[in-house]
Amino acid sequence: MQTSFTPEQLTSPDNASSEKIIRTCVHCGFCTATCPTYLLLGDELDSPRGRIYLMKEMLEKGGPPAPQTVKHVDRCLSCLSCMTTCPSGVNYMHLVDHARAYIEEHHVRPWPERFLRSMLAVVLPDPAKFRWALRLANAGRPLAGLLPGRLKAMAGMAPRHLPAADPAEKPQVFPAHGVRRARVALLAGCAQPVLAPEINGAAIRLLNRLGVEVVTSRGAGCCGALSHHLGKTDRSHAQAKANITAWRAQMAAGDLDAIVVTASGCGTTVKDYGFMFRDDPVWAEPAAVVSAIAKDVSEVLAGLDSGPSAVAGLGLRVAYHSACSLQHGQGVRDEPKMLLKAAGFTVVEPSEPHICCGSAGTYNLLQPEIAGKLRNRKVANLEATRPDVIATGNIGCMTQIAGGSDIPIVHTVELLDWAAGGPVPAALAEMRFAAGV
Repeated sequence: MQTSFTPEQLTSPDNASSEKIIRTCVHCGFCTATCPTYLLLGDELDSPRGRIYLMKEMLEKGGPPAPQTVKHVDRCLSCLSCMTTCPSGVNYMHLVDHARAYIEEHHVRPWPERFLRSMLAVVLPDPAKFRWALRLANAGRPLAGLLPGRLKAMAGMAPRHLPAADPAEKPQVFPAHGVRRARVALLAGCAQPVLAPEINGAAIRLLNRLGVEVVTSRGAGCCGALSHHLGKTDRSHAQAKANITAWRAQMAAGDLDAIVVTASGCGTTVKDYGFMFRDDPVWAEPAAVVSAIAKDVSEVLAGLDSGPSAVAGLGLRVAYHSACSLQHGQGVRDEPKMLLKAAGFTVVEPSEPHICCGSAGTYNLLQPEIAGKLRNRKVANLEATRPDVIATGNIGCMTQIAGGSDIPIVHTVELLDWAAGGPVPAALAEMRFAAGV
């Protein structure tokens, strides 16, 4: 693709990076076949190829972006299915991230939109604020029908009961059972420990059982993904720096074999810290070190011999939903399925496994109509496999799919922990599938 950035514009590292990405695109259109918004809306401007044209024009022209550009970039899920499909290796993720930051800096949104996006960036990454927001949402549930569209959708997604706080939120060491084989730092996260603290609990138990010492680091918190995808670069970089600082301190206290992430949306961002700080003379090296050892929990478990399963042969039928951030963002596709099969579960996959469920960070809150259609499509495909349970590796997907299906949905690591002798996942307790029952 031809570009016409000026030499002055290309002195900006972000423009220089985006210009190279744009020039990689060969207009082939393969991406349109796997883009969820194009499949739903049929608008070329709601395809990766169309958005690349809009972003190219916006960055070359400079100044405030056209309203049309903002609309179509906002509609992008950042599911990254286009990157898996693209034969030319276009790094759409870095391009759309730059475009979102540019829009945030140069576009003035209506004040209700600014308020909503700022609220999400402040509340969701902070577990304490998020818990209070969910309590308020529950208190106001009887009035939810009177709220406008997006606020109504948010109130409807709030769980009726909040679990107890996640022990992993506090800095501590979870010692390995027996001889220590490895030492890892676990990203406790922000929204996940509020909504489903059992996920980190299962990961810690399973890793400890396999001889892995798990530490949660003082100062580590939100990975920055939520703010990053809202275009709020300063906030997201500050959150990333806090994590890098915390994990570097942990490395100084002893070797870290990996930084383990149980929410794949967070893992994609942590693995991208090296790119985020590539031109920063202070942060480039430590960010690259952190990104190099960041791993999804399934990647770590796949490298360990888990031994015999306590419930091997149970034959529970598991529909595996591959989160976009895991299969497209990180290229982790086979490990979760292999682990589940090795643990004795019957694994089935839905049709269109590459199509997003519509969660996409804050997307289901900012674009509820499109997200709802994608959720219904995903749920129909999952339920067509007639599973006993749905498993996935991302809390956002779990929340999204649960809103449209009565089939229990759990994190992959919860099933693996159960198979290795841990407690039956809470979502399955009523099914009486506990070992020995």
